[in-house]
Amino acid sequence: MTQLPDVPLDGLYGDLVMDHYRNPRNRAPISDADVEAEEFNPFCGDRATLQLKLDGQGKVCGVSAQAEGCSIIQAATSMLCDQLHGKSLDEVGEIGEQYRLAMKNGAAEDDTNLGDLRALQVVRQYPVRIKCALLPLTALEEGIKAYQAKTS
Repeated sequence: MTQLPDVPLDGLYGDLVMDHYRNPRNRAPISDADVEAEEFNPFCGDRATLQLKLDGQGKVCGVSAQAEGCSIIQAATSMLCDQLHGKSLDEVGEIGEQYRLAMKNGAAEDDTNLGDLRALQVVRQYPVRIKCALLPLTALEEGIKAYQAKTS
């Protein structure tokens, strides 16, 4: 599969998406993460690795996000993880549901807890790229499932 070049995407995806791509947040690994997951798309080579550290009340107090591949996977990983600080796993799940629905149907006006993820709505114009935008969410969901199975 031919991957679209990252250079001319400024005009397609906007400044906020390109800022997260060029300056990804939360890159430092967490040595004692509670939640860890990695997802890989073998068709295009995109990879997202996420780690969460939870405090004593079960809220996210640390986030690590690593992504390899196109500008969209890298920006989406950075944007998603920016939204997780201070959230419970239930709240993280709600954000994930809203994000997945927004990528399918468009963001609702009241989807305010999506934060910068709202900027990824433009990806809906390029359906082949939606998988890139959702890969970090899939990693997050799988990591939370594994954590909950381990702790219950």
